Amino acid sequence: MTPHLSVVIPCYNEEQNIRLGALDKVARYMEKQAYTWEVLVVDDGSSDKSRELIKQIIKTNSHFHLLANEHQGKAGTVVAGMLVASGEYILFTDLDQATPIYEIEKMMPLLTTKNYDIVIGSRKGRRTGAPFLRRLMGPGFMLIRNIILGLEGLEDTQCGFKIFKKNVAHDIFHRLVLYGKQKLTKGSHVTAGFDVEVLFIAQKSGYKIKEVPVNWHYVDTRRVSPLVDSWDALKDILRIRLNSIKGEYEK
Repeated sequence: MTPHLSVVIPCYNEEQNIRLGALDKVARYMEKQAYTWEVLVVDDGSSDKSRELIKQIIKTNSHFHLLANEHQGKAGTVVAGMLVASGEYILFTDLDQATPIYEIEKMMPLLTTKNYDIVIGSRKGRRTGAPFLRRLMGPGFMLIRNIILGLEGLEDTQCGFKIFKKNVAHDIFHRLVLYGKQKLTKGSHVTAGFDVEVLFIAQKSGYKIKEVPVNWHYVDTRRVSPLVDSWDALKDILRIRLNSIKGEYEK
């Protein structure tokens, strides 16, 4: 049976968050839902005990599945999960649950009854506990993104809480250029350009996108480096623009 909802959760060295019950929270919430569902945890070559802990969860919850990949960064991990997920609707969310899973209640009806193709979470004005530099990155990134790519009408492209109709997800994620190819990597990487490329293709294709404010709390991580990540994001935006000029996002 095709599940009504697939939840894709990327994982890279998340042993601590798993032990603290992040996936248990997802399980408890999903078990209360009347619709059918699956949770696909995509492990990105973790070097800690993440995979072992995920396998323990799977033993007691048949709705949870593990996709074990070699390390290729968050973007490649999310793409792998999105293309394998079989639900009518597919959500990707961060394992640390910075945006709690229950926020999906605001988003699902917009897909099922309002005919939107994609609904994305927005942290605008809700970046609780985030350091000053993290809060400063958002408006600056949005300005540069809009000038170069024209992604007007979207306040927060980077929130890791997005849900798609299945056919829309599979269309967009198969057409990624910058982040569409699997590439092995080392260490932790935050790939700001990934979300932008996804939404750029979506707008270019005429898909209806709705942005919804969601609760979000800052989770301290060494994976975010404001200066390095801002520079990488700018390069990604320029590459996306060049790819578009070359016609690489055309169907």
